[in-house]
Amino acid sequence: MARLPLYDTHAHLDVEDFDADRKELLQKIGENMAGIIDPGCDLLSSQKALDLAHAYPFVYAAVGLHPEELSHCSLKDLEQLDAWCADPKVVAIGEIGLDYYNDENSPHALQQEFLQAQLELARKHQLPVILHDRDSHEDLLAILLSQPEDLTGVLHCFSGSWEMAEKLLERGWYFGFGGTSTFKNDRGVRSILAKMPEDRILFETDSPYMAPVPYRGKRNNPLYTAIVAERAAALRGTTPEKIMECSSNNAKMLFSKLK
Repeated sequence: MARLPLYDTHAHLDVEDFDADRKELLQKIGENMAGIIDPGCDLLSSQKALDLAHAYPFVYAAVGLHPEELSHCSLKDLEQLDAWCADPKVVAIGEIGLDYYNDENSPHALQQEFLQAQLELARKHQLPVILHDRDSHEDLLAILLSQPEDLTGVLHCFSGSWEMAEKLLERGWYFGFGGTSTFKNDRGVRSILAKMPEDRILFETDSPYMAPVPYRGKRNNPLYTAIVAERAAALRGTTPEKIMECSSNNAKMLFSKLK
């Protein structure tokens, strides 16, 4: 099988779900794909992602504090993120954002404080951000539109409205599409993917979560990025080869440290 011009721009290969076969899976990824980005969710997972990035030339890391992990994080942790940003394998700040899905998560004001601080860090280092947005579209959009226009990044696993997308497209943002774009109950994701400008599309898996059809409910992995791209090509009336190449170029445009 020829190596595909395809990046998985969001895969948590550092998590324990891959402990049993991580080495074998990474060998297959290196043989079949251009590369992957592993975003951290706290200091420990960010360090693990960076360790993988140093061990494999096609793996890159993002470092950040996820809104669901803030109970064991502090703003002092940003000092370590700041230090990591100089590493050539750190391509973004992430996974960061807002998550209002349930009340067990950190208070909204605290989430917003951490997000603002990490957006400032990204601007300091001229790095893009990888954003998590669950049931928080209005607040996240307001925060992003209040930022200077030199800030950019990707809304991972985009689940907002087309109206939200249009406002962020005007600011140069990118949009990540993964397994949810293959689900029957896609909540409008496919209609947005169908009309998204091709130079703003990124593909991802969010491995080990949200595997695409026909593997829904099973462990996801970066090799399934090709399925997402093939489904997107059919939806948009183009070829898998063209959309893969386009998304790969988009990834290299946004994450300028990718090789």
